[in-house]
Order: sequence, then C-alpha cells, then structure tokens
Amino acid sequence: MSASPPDPDSEHGARHHADAEAAQLTEGLKRLASSSDGKTGWRLGSRFRNAFLTGLVIVGPVTITLWIMWGVIHWVDAWIKPLLPTTFNPDTYLPFPLPGLGLVVAIAGLTVIGALAANLLGRTLVSSGELMLSRTPIVRNVYGALKQIFESVISTAGPNQSFQKVGMIEFPSKEIWSLVFVTGETSGEIKDVAPGGESDLLTVFMPTGIVPPTGFICFVPRSNVVFLSMTVEEAAKIILSGGIVMPSMDDKMRRIGAGLRPGSHYPLERQKKS
Repeated sequence: MSASPPDPDSEHGARHHADAEAAQLTEGLKRLASSSDGKTGWRLGSRFRNAFLTGLVIVGPVTITLWIMWGVIHWVDAWIKPLLPTTFNPDTYLPFPLPGLGLVVAIAGLTVIGALAANLLGRTLVSSGELMLSRTPIVRNVYGALKQIFESVISTAGPNQSFQKVGMIEFPSKEIWSLVFVTGETSGEIKDVAPGGESDLLTVFMPTGIVPPTGFICFVPRSNVVFLSMTVEEAAKIILSGGIVMPSMDDKMRRIGAGLRPGSHYPLERQKKS
C-alpha cells in the first residue's frame, strides 16, 4: 500500500499559522520588554532624584555655613591685619597667608576691653566716652539705637537672658496668633494705672518677623497669654526663618493645636520652678 503524497495547500496553511503565532509571540515579548524598561527607567530616575535631593539637604547647609564663616573670617582679616605691626603679622614673613589671625586678634581684643571696662578706671573711660557721644547731634541717635540693639541681642543669647518664656497672644485680630517673648511681670506705674483694674499683667516682646531686634513691647493680662514649652532659641529660629524652620513640638504644643485656649497654663513663676 503506497503512501499518499502530501497536500501542498495543507502544508502552506500550517506554515502560515505557525508564522502568525510566532509573530504574535514576538510582538508580545517586545511590548513586555518595552513596558519593563519603562518601569525600570522610572524607578532608576526616582531613586536618582531622591538620592540627589538627600545629598543636597545634607551638603547644602554645611556648604553654605562654611562659606559664610569663611567670608566672615576674610572680612575680619581684611580689617584687622593691616592694623597689626609688621613683627606680629605672619603674612609679612610667611610664604603663605594665615587666615583667621584677624579674627583671633579681634576676639582677644574685645575680651581685653571687656575685662578693662569691668574695673573702676574702665567704667570711668566708658562713661566719659558715652557722655561725649550723647552730646553730639545725630551721632547720639545712631549710637543709642545701635547700643540698644546690641544689648538686646546679647542679653537674649547670654546666660542671664531677659526673655524667660515663649508664648502666643491673639494679634493682630482674634484667632490669629503671634509669637511673643515673656520678659517678666509688669510692675510700677504701668501696672497701677492699667485700665480695667488688671492686677496680673505680663510684659511681652513681640518681634516683627525676620528682624528680631525690632518689635512691640506689650503689657497683656496673664490670662491672654498661651505659654509654650519651646525654648527661646527655638522661637528665634521660627522668627528668623520666616516660619520655614519649625522645631518639633511636644505634648503641650499638640494640646494647644487641639484647641487649648488662653489662661489654661500655670502662672509664669510656677512654670519656672517646674
């Protein structure tokens, strides 16, 4: 029994069907590969962006701080080094400049002046100089304003800082809050003649934004002040940054944010003891 010859039409149909399946499989693999490459590229781009931003957050503040410090050092050197005698100026006999020498000399000089001003002779000289400046027109106004600014800044940063606590008062209108520094209890004539017979007044300083030495001195009832647990330094960061830098808040601040109203805190002297 002889075998029948193959049908050309059936072989052609089978080959066409196999080619179509292979083409579909190839197209599917291409789509899968392109989709996978897109997701992989997106993930790599996202990781690169996150890593870049993280590095920027870490390196940026350090770089800017060092750049500012370097600029201050060079600025002080440019003022102080020309005043030094040649014998005490290393730049005259060293083959390279010595940065920071002017800053060291300035710090040492200010320390010596402060120590001399603490004795009787120094106080007499300072008083005589201030008396002369106070009698000079225009100069006395500039000197008086600058002295108040320096005394305010130094007293705020010193160990015996005049700002005791940080609080909030409703200003400039109701339900709008402003940061204030509590300087103490009001006494004297202001307390005696306060309208309404208020016998428990606090003296607060409300700075005006990014220029902390300027602001308003207010005498407000204790019940209108919400005391905060943040330090004076943390409040200063908020003011200097225009509200961009916000320190971490503890339970007391969260209670304030939840709706705690003024007058619910302990008096100032009790908070100082706790």
